[in-house]
Amino acid sequence: MSNDASKGAAGKAEKKPAPRQRTKPARKGAKKGGIKIKRVYDPPESNDGLRILIDRLWPRGMPKSKLQLDAWVKHLSPSNELRKWYRHDPEKFTEFRKRYRAELKAQGERLAELRRLKGATVTLLTATKELDLSHATVLRELLAHRSE
Repeated sequence: MSNDASKGAAGKAEKKPAPRQRTKPARKGAKKGGIKIKRVYDPPESNDGLRILIDRLWPRGMPKSKLQLDAWVKHLSPSNELRKWYRHDPEKFTEFRKRYRAELKAQGERLAELRRLKGATVTLLTATKELDLSHATVLRELLAHRSE
């Protein structure tokens, strides 16, 4: 009998479980569920989940049949006054975020409807070209990080 550390008490070699290997590399944001933002003009994908239009106005040149929409929550978009004041001016974004959050807070139950989708895959759709400076970004932040 040898003194090999890899052998058990009975003198048989112990089998160590093989380390788990990923079959695909992990991608940032590639988790089940979550809230994504896309332009309405981008083609639908199988991993979009619920597709929700969040603009007050219907997107120009987009036929309803092509959008593949699950819901249109125009009541959660910025008011016409706020939208016209902001005009996607990067210098106004901080103030826009503050004002839009105040408008959303006033929505109460209507906003709570979207919060109930927590854990589901949701894609917020907007026609804006500047997604990082849009109401979609503010709405996603609010839905993802606040539970009130």
